[in-house]
Amino acid sequence: MTPRWRKVLKDYTESIVLAFILAIIIRAFIVQSFVIPSGSMLETLQIGDHILVPRFSYSLKIPYTHIALMEFSEPERGDVIVFEYPKDPSEDFIKRVIGTPGDTVELRNKDVYVNGEKLDEPYVQHTDPHFQTMRDNMAPRTVPEGKYFVMGDNRDESLDSRFWGFVDKSAVVGKAWMIYWSNNGLDNFRWNRIGKIVE
Repeated sequence: MTPRWRKVLKDYTESIVLAFILAIIIRAFIVQSFVIPSGSMLETLQIGDHILVPRFSYSLKIPYTHIALMEFSEPERGDVIVFEYPKDPSEDFIKRVIGTPGDTVELRNKDVYVNGEKLDEPYVQHTDPHFQTMRDNMAPRTVPEGKYFVMGDNRDESLDSRFWGFVDKSAVVGKAWMIYWSNNGLDNFRWNRIGKIVE
């Protein structure tokens, strides 16, 4: 007869291995979690918000590649997306889509114009009353095919497409969906943010 401790050890080992495999599959194909590290998306997303991002928001990709097996939809203006930072693909960024392929984006004294029309952006906050070249005023830029122009909601304190250019469609991980946990420090849990849909 097999000693009881060996059977218990075998059961625990099998459970741990199965949980590990399921976690890899879920992260690769279904949903990925991200923690907001900076204030570039305030007030929409707070530092310490933990969000879920469905990996099939726009397409189904071969895990850990840019190869799409199926296309479902395209990012739209206003979507909050997670993507690989163009300057360092090992780092993930989160911003809001402002310009889609073919759009012309322009900034005039902090106001954003797309195709000549001023955007209504109730989610934006400005923390600096002064105007700066490049950050607050930008000549018209047309978004190329397969690219996106993105900006942070905390407009005066965001490193985004104004400074480093467009996001490639293949670099988009998915659309931010829901806050599943939020804390600012070990003892500051923001219970009211849990379950909030990202808009």
